[in-house]
Amino acid sequence: MRAAPWFRVGAALFAVGWGGNEFTPLLLMYRDLNGYSTTVVDILLAAYVLGIAPGLLIGGPLSDRFGRRNLMLPSPVLAVIGSATLAIGANSVTLLFIGRVFSGVALGLVMAVGTSWIKELSGSPFDTHADAGAGARRASLFLTTGFGLGAAVAGFAAEWAPAPTITPYAINIVLLIVSFVLLYPAPETRPAVRDGKYTFADFRHDLRVPKARHRRFLYVVVPMAPWVFGTAASAYAILPNLLANEVGDLTLAYSAVMCLVALGCGVAVQPLAKRIDNPRNSLACAVAVSVTLVGMVAAAAASILLNPWFAVLAAAILGSAYGLLLVSGLQEIQRIAEPDDLAGLTAVYYTLSYVGFFTPALFAVLATWFSYPLMFSAGAIVAAGCLAVVVWAWSRHLPEAATDSQ
Repeated sequence: MRAAPWFRVGAALFAVGWGGNEFTPLLLMYRDLNGYSTTVVDILLAAYVLGIAPGLLIGGPLSDRFGRRNLMLPSPVLAVIGSATLAIGANSVTLLFIGRVFSGVALGLVMAVGTSWIKELSGSPFDTHADAGAGARRASLFLTTGFGLGAAVAGFAAEWAPAPTITPYAINIVLLIVSFVLLYPAPETRPAVRDGKYTFADFRHDLRVPKARHRRFLYVVVPMAPWVFGTAASAYAILPNLLANEVGDLTLAYSAVMCLVALGCGVAVQPLAKRIDNPRNSLACAVAVSVTLVGMVAAAAASILLNPWFAVLAAAILGSAYGLLLVSGLQEIQRIAEPDDLAGLTAVYYTLSYVGFFTPALFAVLATWFSYPLMFSAGAIVAAGCLAVVVWAWSRHLPEAATDSQ
């Protein structure tokens, strides 16, 4: 099968991203099926972060030494194990937890290694027509589309298809097998370094990412990173749960629609991130955090009104923020990183972004003392503070490449 090299890697991001997010609209199904509390299902939602973290922080830096291919090929296989475990574990918190962790490891690998691989395949000699930001946009597009369609199809399948606890995962397993076949012939862009016996000291050295201390990363990327999945999780995990009583028997379908709207807007808005991106300032990041602030205010209003249509609007704003945040953050780190630590810095960025995925579980715990409108309002205040930092760092601490282009 003839396909552009970057497309082959992107197919794996799509399929593994699909598997990582297919669980989200099914939260209400597991709650109703097994009587799990909101806190338990939100913890299961966030469980795959325990897999994502090592997948990112270990897989990314090691791929800078051992090659993209060697670290990326296991990812679809691990994702198959994750989806299969979830399919057979509908009535077991333990199996659901294990399945989510496997899905997380797979996702961590494709996000760190796959994003870097696509970036390298989107340049010479593999693609001589792509612009400098094409790699970031392509990786984000594949990942976000996988997140969105995975959640939507899973929700609709659980609502109307037979075997609702199995069918969503069976669909993903088929996609993962196809993606592995596509991925296998993809060319290596970073051949493994062979310099004698690999020691534990070498391993510790490889896990270091010096560019994570770059002031541009600290003042522009770090304040915005947790909002990437903080906005997304608010849109398709928190709001559908709050509106469950308002939509009656269509809770799964409504949850799927919220996922589709949020991540669909996240895809649609990404060309804007390209147009406003400027290597000499933080405009794209500032716009992304500004939309985040508006999204938090809209979510607070939605949690007061409890109107399903207004909640869809809030999800659209939050999803737009997600798309802008993801792309503008990737563009920043791909300018900051050197070839030797591109995957490592990408891993650190994604790890920080997944801190936001604990938002539903955090809100569920804090709901004992605080209302959701109050918590979303507090989120808007925090977003305003992050925006102030990003604007303050407007043209400070630019990477050398950006400085040279002035």
